[in-house]
Amino acid sequence: MRSLLLPLSALLLLTACGTQQVGSASGGSAAPCPADPSWTERSGVRITGLSGPGCDRVEFEITHDGTEPFTYTVSLAFTKETGEAMSTGTETVESVEPGRPVRRTVVMTGGAERVSISQVRSVPTDEAPSKGGACPASGVRVYADEGNAAMGLRVVGLHLENCGTEPYRLNGYPEVRILDEDHEPVEDVRILKGGDAIASGTGADAPPRPLTLAPGERAWAGLVWRNTTQFGEAVNAPYVRTWAKPGAAPVTVIPELDLGTTGKLGVGAWQKEEQERQQERPGS
Repeated sequence: MRSLLLPLSALLLLTACGTQQVGSASGGSAAPCPADPSWTERSGVRITGLSGPGCDRVEFEITHDGTEPFTYTVSLAFTKETGEAMSTGTETVESVEPGRPVRRTVVMTGGAERVSISQVRSVPTDEAPSKGGACPASGVRVYADEGNAAMGLRVVGLHLENCGTEPYRLNGYPEVRILDEDHEPVEDVRILKGGDAIASGTGADAPPRPLTLAPGERAWAGLVWRNTTQFGEAVNAPYVRTWAKPGAAPVTVIPELDLGTTGKLGVGAWQKEEQERQQERPGS
């Protein structure tokens, strides 16, 4: 399906004092946009209205009452009155301060008749994963990839890049803690060492060994699980708080764990990414 939502990164507008009604071509005020019963409030995010010519500007507000800044990822769904999906959009809003609402406006096309919040994810800004930009104070970037799924088996990679100026040493497994939608620990899931504790052939079953990453080098470790559901209550936990090694700064990634009723998550040992391993082979 052709996406009807223009790129959010190009269209997102920070509004300090709300959104003004856009005038019509003749200089008068545009007709007010109709209220939409599908507007929702979810996890601190609230859709506040539509505005602009053709009611093509979706306004929303983020508020949180924590004790530190959080970075939000907000997913919006645009549909017709019949419920037919027209387009979706996801945008990250960084460093939302406690008690200080942040208002944003997203411009979309296609004449969607309903707008709703399909998902909200948030992590402490100091623990947000990083793929690029300025190197964190820790000297390393840590993030999770999109993962692979086949026949109920899930594999998500944790990636670590040494973006600093000194060698970075690893030895063994990253430490992980599973968190639910309220950022509370999920206690009834066993964390197992090695991806082969769940399934073989995932690439996350290498034994632990000391690694030294030169500046610019990368390592990865696999998170492996099955989403089998049998008797009991299924566990769905969006967040994993991880430490690359003892004493490292924590990073909270969002692998969207759908663990079913298995009660197990396998964690692979750190290993250099394949490109670096190939470069180390004789004759490569």
